[in-house]
Amino acid sequence: MAVERHIYPGNNTTEGFYSYYNYILGQREANRIICIKGGPGVGKSTFMKKIGETYLEKGEDVDFMHCSSDNNSLDGVVLKNRRIALIDATSPHVVVS
Repeated sequence: MAVERHIYPGNNTTEGFYSYYNYILGQREANRIICIKGGPGVGKSTFMKKIGETYLEKGEDVDFMHCSSDNNSLDGVVLKNRRIALIDATSPHVVVS
């Protein structure tokens, strides 16, 4: 049975912003990291959500990475068994290669 996880990998704390993004899927272990760019409201989160749901239906494990400032928005989706990540690469998200 597929495992569906919903995670907030970054958040504001009493000691400032804390991020777990570096621990999600490293570039060396990833088969593919797909950076998605686009303006507000063009469907980046919807696109990632649909991909995640499709792979869940196929029985694969999926992690949904929620935005700390808007829980209805996704910052990324990780297809764990395939070692593939889709991430929102638009501002304010920082993507370093």
